[in-house]
Amino acid sequence: MEFDLAERLKYLVVLLPSLTFHEFAHAWSAWRLGDDTAARMGRLTLNPIPHIDPIGTLLLPLLGVPIGWAKPVPVNPANFRRGIRMSTGDLLVSIAGPISNLLLALLGAIAFALLVRFSPGGADRATVELASVFILMNVGLAVFNLLPLPPLDGSHVVGSFVPYRWRDAWDSFQRVGPIILMVLLVSGAFTGRSLLWAVIGPPRNFIIGLLDHVIGTLA
Repeated sequence: MEFDLAERLKYLVVLLPSLTFHEFAHAWSAWRLGDDTAARMGRLTLNPIPHIDPIGTLLLPLLGVPIGWAKPVPVNPANFRRGIRMSTGDLLVSIAGPISNLLLALLGAIAFALLVRFSPGGADRATVELASVFILMNVGLAVFNLLPLPPLDGSHVVGSFVPYRWRDAWDSFQRVGPIILMVLLVSGAFTGRSLLWAVIGPPRNFIIGLLDHVIGTLA
């Protein structure tokens, strides 16, 4: 029981700053493009408290689920500076979140490799486990958020490229997107094998392979 609690607290310790940086990246990108909505609402901050979602940020990791979400950052595309198309601005703000998690994963891999290389006795087991969770979780968050299902970032990213003639079909798909996402999230409880991990597993494993190469090169 203690081991389970330790594992879940480890998920929470890693997930909280990862989600905070993710939402900060959205808010900062919107602010740079001229929309200060998030800034005025206190979301342009690395303080995790304003970003916490009780279920996605706290409950899921405490239940042992190594993935989650924070409160969405409010963005008003109408406030983007003149010359910036709403679709382009929406794309840039949306992609900033997943990119921030990939950046964290890369920095985590580099830091871990340098620690292994320059520490006389190498990294201890606790450090290895924490670094592994940090890297895996941030890559998982990036890939998960790029799924083209609302309210995930991927729905905005893909939507920015959908031709006008397909817009009605895309909008219809978006209406059922949250249902599809919920099915993916809860599927493991009924089938014993999560459909979500079947979807995000291959790209996640590919990116992890690249980061393993980085670690192997630097360590």
